[in-house]
Amino acid sequence: MARLRYVKSPEQLKASDPAASLESTVRSIRVVYETDPALHRAVIPRPLEPTEKPEMCVTLSHVAMHITPEFTFEIGSAVFGARARYAGEEGTYLIAMPMTSEAAVVGGRERYGEPKKIAEIDFQRDGDAASCTVTRMGIPYLEARGTLGESLGPREFTECAFCIKAFPSPDAGRAFDDDPRLVRLEWRHTHRAAHRFDGTLELRESPFDPVADLPIRKVVRMEYEEGSTQSNGRVLRSLPGEWVLPFLHGRNDEPGLEGIEVDTTESA
Repeated sequence: MARLRYVKSPEQLKASDPAASLESTVRSIRVVYETDPALHRAVIPRPLEPTEKPEMCVTLSHVAMHITPEFTFEIGSAVFGARARYAGEEGTYLIAMPMTSEAAVVGGRERYGEPKKIAEIDFQRDGDAASCTVTRMGIPYLEARGTLGESLGPREFTECAFCIKAFPSPDAGRAFDDDPRLVRLEWRHTHRAAHRFDGTLELRESPFDPVADLPIRKVVRMEYEEGSTQSNGRVLRSLPGEWVLPFLHGRNDEPGLEGIEVDTTESA
């Protein structure tokens, strides 16, 4: 008998179902800030709606994914998104999710449509000091650093996020293989420790990752947290391709892209 690992049996597929929730141990710096309201509205695609406050969410993490009881896979991870609403539920519309691992990028993009890209992520904790820097194309474009403050104690909560699953079509004249889909992700957090975080967040200019286009007007809160996270997701609905097309290019690296003009005079 010879073994061929490019093919699985029905029994093996059932035992390794990727839909099963994956538990992870996470250390994170979490930042919420307010940006310009006009920019906040413009970055959120239909059918999502912007929240009343123009809040952006940034989470910079070191993640240990417990693949099996014997094997743990460690990566750096970051989330950059805008607070949005769908059907009365608030969540985060995911704009960028840099990751250090190809496995995390491919799995998240293909299964859920998460806007993941390969990056270098340096997460450090030394006593009460913590920092994290995200670098792509040689540019350290996203960085948080500071010190742990007041303890917030252990806590449990669930948050949701929205992303768009879409695959460009190889056929000329067609934008997508099929209608894009709006996906709801659910992250269930159990933090054994959480602290207020006294620090700074920097959004640096990058032609590949233009987070600086959504500038910090006011920091709402900064926190440091340690614990575990379980995640899963489901499709909410199909979307017309024209709703998605203006936003999807952000998943690719397109230097020199000019982008749209947004009138911010009313909120200046």
